[in-house]
Amino acid sequence: MTETINSSFRVYYEPFHNPPPANAGERVEVPTGFAMFPKDIVPAPREWAERFFNVEHWTQMPRGGHFAAMEEPELLAEDIRAFFRRFR
Repeated sequence: MTETINSSFRVYYEPFHNPPPANAGERVEVPTGFAMFPKDIVPAPREWAERFFNVEHWTQMPRGGHFAAMEEPELLAEDIRAFFRRFR
């Protein structure tokens, strides 16, 4: 066993045991990119993401799901590269 179960639960533990920062809920103006995979657990509509983020890159992936980096590493890597090309 890898003995990593504790760190995997941190994402669930932290929100319940630490108060949110003062600016929680404010719109993030940093350019943001999303790769939406069709089999993800909770796919977010673009309209929802645009309420909270400055969405400048949005990709509807043809396949993949919650573990996209393992399921479709080439698709994800190319989409990340495409997003960051504009900042070179």
